[in-house]
Amino acid sequence: MDDITGSGDDARRSEGAPSSDGRSLQSRLLFLVVGAVAVAIAYFVGGAVLPRWWAQRVSDVTDGRLIFGNMLGFVSGFVFTVLPLFVLAVGWRLRKSWKRALLFLAAAFMVATPNLLTLGIVLGNGDAAHAGERILDVDGPGFRGGSLVGAVVGASCAVALLWLIGSRRRNKQKASDLKSELENRS
Repeated sequence: MDDITGSGDDARRSEGAPSSDGRSLQSRLLFLVVGAVAVAIAYFVGGAVLPRWWAQRVSDVTDGRLIFGNMLGFVSGFVFTVLPLFVLAVGWRLRKSWKRALLFLAAAFMVATPNLLTLGIVLGNGDAAHAGERILDVDGPGFRGGSLVGAVVGASCAVALLWLIGSRRRNKQKASDLKSELENRS
């Protein structure tokens, strides 16, 4: 009976049945192709819609007020630069597998979305990006410049804080090593 089931297992494996981890090569390939097509469609639809939509949301909030546009841009640039950098820093410390690292990378990307949308308006060359620029020029003045300044200040603060945290950790370790060396000498 073992011979019959053994030959049946070999036959199933050779016909593209699930591999040792439960998925067949064909289903993985299909998943990758469908995923690539979905990403491509999202990219083109997003490029045609999102810059204009984001500019309209910003202009609804700022309502043509220059100072408020600058302040909102600064806060947006600062917060949505600092948060993704800290998500990446936490992900770096907690990484155990490439899947977990990709999860933290995706989370950082999601948190940085407002800055990425603004960057898409500034650097984009499509019709939606140009429409977004015009909308922000008229109804959201100061937002793009404030966002840039906020992103630079936020990145500087995040790097400085991460350096301070790292130096504190190194100093604690050094103090612990020196204390144990002192105890060993006594």
